[in-house]
Amino acid sequence: MSEVKVNKISPRSGTEVTLGDSGDTFTIPSGATINNQGTATNFGATGSASWVTTVKTTDFTAVAGEGYFVNTTSGEIDVALPAGTAGAVIAVKDYAKTFDTNNCILVPNGSDKIGGLASNSTLTTEGTAVTLVFVDSTQGWLVTDSGLQTDAPTPAFITATGGTITTVCTNFKVHTFTGPGTFTVSCAGNACGSNTVDYLVVAGGGAGGGQYIGGGGGAGGYRESPGTASGCYSVSPRGVAPAVALPVTATGYPITVGAGGTGNNNSGATDSTSGANSVFSTITSAGGGFGKQDQTNPPTSGAAGPGGSGGGGNGGSGGSNTDPQAQQKGSGNTPPVSPAQGSDGGDGYNGPASGNPGQYSGGGGGGATAVGANGAFQCGGNGGAGGTSSINGTPTARAGGGGGNNYCTGTQGSGGAGGGGNGARGNTPGGAGNGGAGTVNTGGGGGGTDSRPGPNAGGAGGSGIVIIRYRFQ
Repeated sequence: MSEVKVNKISPRSGTEVTLGDSGDTFTIPSGATINNQGTATNFGATGSASWVTTVKTTDFTAVAGEGYFVNTTSGEIDVALPAGTAGAVIAVKDYAKTFDTNNCILVPNGSDKIGGLASNSTLTTEGTAVTLVFVDSTQGWLVTDSGLQTDAPTPAFITATGGTITTVCTNFKVHTFTGPGTFTVSCAGNACGSNTVDYLVVAGGGAGGGQYIGGGGGAGGYRESPGTASGCYSVSPRGVAPAVALPVTATGYPITVGAGGTGNNNSGATDSTSGANSVFSTITSAGGGFGKQDQTNPPTSGAAGPGGSGGGGNGGSGGSNTDPQAQQKGSGNTPPVSPAQGSDGGDGYNGPASGNPGQYSGGGGGGATAVGANGAFQCGGNGGAGGTSSINGTPTARAGGGGGNNYCTGTQGSGGAGGGGNGARGNTPGGAGNGGAGTVNTGGGGGGTDSRPGPNAGGAGGSGIVIIRYRFQ
């Protein structure tokens, strides 16, 4: 091997000097320095290290000027530091993010110190990297730089199980719960990938009134995020601010899917029942209110049931239009949340005077996005419309209110779009029949009915549903 020895290399012209040709390799001996208004160790700035890309998996002795990727997956590793000389550099990086379970131990040479102490240093932080420079015999090796892999994050996405899982729009998972279960998150992701979920939580619908001129049942409460976490899809008018996508952690989230209410079956003073709540994380949707039955024969005082959406008022039975025991609708958005989870029911109709066939009719149950219609002469009130969302990839209406009953002539109320049951027509040849049931897993309210001739039952409310959607890749 030839050797050239000179004291100075200068350019023939200009200020640049080129060493060798493209592709050539120059080897700089360990400990070499370059003087340029200061000293640089190992052909670089003081404090830098040349990284060795062969991963260390057992105890080893470090060489000044080098950095090492240390894998402690199989057990603790000792790194013997070289004898300290001023300006010497050593660097270590946690290769497999295991320093928290199997430590990396830095062992000083002889009487050298680390941070002023003549003792070992134990690295215990997952993913850490440290660079140390030897200063002098008083302080020894001092940390000049440190960091974590999280300082340069890469995308991580939510991973979860539970319910019926489908993939939509290539990159998004949808978990549908039609009954109780658990949404189990095993990876919570990060902001570079995904760490929040969109949701639709619909409660069980209320049952329609079933003892004389029943009002329609109110739809189950309807609560929805704006769709900001998992791609562009259409949401209902309820999916607006201040509703937001929900952050998740790696844990199990119990899911409650509310049952629909049960319709009264000509049982005197016992009203139909309201729907049950549905729950996911911090979101609770209230069950729909029951449709009211006749309050005068026999009496059951009060208004139709309040709830996510309110039930429809009854039509009375021979009382006057000003009878305080007739007509009263149920209130929606009860308990109140923002955005509102539903609407009021409609008032029943009791007619201007008794004895006029067809004068009685029940109000429609409230729906997610519209109030139930009031009962009118010869016409039961229609149920309020529900909300339409494509969170599961298909535009689907849910949480429609039940239709009100009409006595004798005229027309019964229709169920609201989104699973509301139709009202039955009362006191007709062959019997009024049961009120229409709310559709299963829509939270639709049941339709109202009349027991004459009977017995007939108010329509059952439809059970609720919980849908969760997020980006998984």
